[in-house]
Amino acid sequence: MSGQALALVLTAALLHALWNIAAKKAGGDSRFALMTSLLILVLWAPVGVWAGWRDAAAWSPSQMVNCLTIILASGLIHLVYFNTLLRGYRLSDLTVVYPVARGSGPLLSSAGAVLILGEHMGALGVAGVLGVCFGVFLIAGGPGLFRQTRKQAHDPAKRQRLHTGLRYGAMTGALIAGYTLVDGYAVKVMLISPIVIDYFGNAFRLPFLLPTLLRDPNGFKHAWRAQWRYALLVAAISPLGYVLVLYAVQMAPLSHVAPAREVSMLFATLLGGKLLGEGERGWRLAGAACIAAGVVSLATG
Repeated sequence: MSGQALALVLTAALLHALWNIAAKKAGGDSRFALMTSLLILVLWAPVGVWAGWRDAAAWSPSQMVNCLTIILASGLIHLVYFNTLLRGYRLSDLTVVYPVARGSGPLLSSAGAVLILGEHMGALGVAGVLGVCFGVFLIAGGPGLFRQTRKQAHDPAKRQRLHTGLRYGAMTGALIAGYTLVDGYAVKVMLISPIVIDYFGNAFRLPFLLPTLLRDPNGFKHAWRAQWRYALLVAAISPLGYVLVLYAVQMAPLSHVAPAREVSMLFATLLGGKLLGEGERGWRLAGAACIAAGVVSLATG
């Protein structure tokens, strides 16, 4: 991975950590997602429309259909990912769903990039991916997760809740890999602008989010009054963070960039954000060190 690509990934990771902390503080649901999407549509319109007009002018009719199809696919996978994650949080514990999702996502993304996109990963790169995934596990609670599993094994209701969390975490991780591979293919092979992928993917998601407003307009108004500042912050920085990742994907192997994104959990730890609830500080710091070492391996491997 080049120094420029690594710098983009690290900047994007910091932005990702910041907006996730803001979203967590907001405590929002699907109404918050709708707020954020609407604000992204407005805030980023000048850049998004400009990039879309520039790219579309160079597309043939057949290219136009192909590009719009993959942008729609990207938007829908992102939407299904978000809803799956939220449902997992409702049915199980965040401390189960989140680490499984964030640990399996980069692992599956890297494997998919090797198998589907034909990328090559050496031993140092494989070690980097495993280091990042293990670091995510440690930040999520480390051995405490196994203790929690043993405690719940003798209670049928808790065991069912645990299995549900593992299932939804795995599905979320697969969806993370899905949109990562689709978006990576779009920017690396089809040469679609990262700005176009992100902006118009968000626009294509809006029709599927609007029923949230139509079902309960008063509830949406109440949520808006309480959460619009957080939504504005997320809308301002989250697209920039993901666009930087996609630009890095154009410069470096997707199999390296995808796990390197998890350095955002390192930043979240250093910033004091406990994305996974309570956990031992020692394990979180050890996990941050593993992620840092993994990213160094990915950058040099």
